[in-house]
Amino acid sequence: MNTSANSGAKNIVQIEKAGMSFDTKNGRFIALRDIDLNISEGEFVSLIGHSGCGKSTLLNLIAGLTLPTDGVLLCDGREIGGPGPERAVVFQNHSLLPWMTCHENVYLAVERVFGTKERKSKLKERVDAALAMVHMDHAAQKYPHEISGGMKQRIGIARAFAMEPKILLMDEPFGALDALTRASLQDELNGVMAKTGATVVMVTHDVDEAVLLSDRIVMMTNGPAATIGEILEVNLPRPRDRLALAHDPVFAEKRAALLDFLYKKQLKKAA
Repeated sequence: MNTSANSGAKNIVQIEKAGMSFDTKNGRFIALRDIDLNISEGEFVSLIGHSGCGKSTLLNLIAGLTLPTDGVLLCDGREIGGPGPERAVVFQNHSLLPWMTCHENVYLAVERVFGTKERKSKLKERVDAALAMVHMDHAAQKYPHEISGGMKQRIGIARAFAMEPKILLMDEPFGALDALTRASLQDELNGVMAKTGATVVMVTHDVDEAVLLSDRIVMMTNGPAATIGEILEVNLPRPRDRLALAHDPVFAEKRAALLDFLYKKQLKKAA
């Protein structure tokens, strides 16, 4: 199985024989097993599969929010032993502090990473630039309850990018949004990636979203004891235009391959 997109590019994340088990009242539960995956700098990787396949568990392992019971995970050559500013996380729930303005929410994260080595004026510049990048500078002084769900997610993405992480981890960041807002934010994320060259790992249930955004799609087998079933290379040129891709035969081919894995191979096994 091809575990790396480009053998010539530097691997920012290396996962070797990783597994995750939990002790329950019914005994040992194996969530993940034998995960081998390399993620290159500047690559966008999506994790997809049915509910219970361990997508979010794998993302949490990369984030350092949980530690593996087997194997090892490395970020930039160092073992992941916990959370770190080089790995920013965007959840489905935006997690903004309601008593702070949008600017203050982003500033808090920037101050944590750069506060000991930069002046407040420079920190403010970072916040302003991040808000402008996601077209939310007009809402800098608004509070979370004064803006829409899609705008809150934009602030969450701005906060993550303002920390200048080596890798951005996203757990179904657009899952709670309506279809039009979701499409708008997908296009926004594509634009931000083009500007920053970011490395992104994203959990999604959405087949079209995965093909639109990804360089590779990691397809997980059904749990328990889930592992990587197949990895799909998405060799579509960037920048990507969703309207043009709607009629692109390569897009259709990749979408069909994903659906075949999810709804034929995996559902057949579960039946």
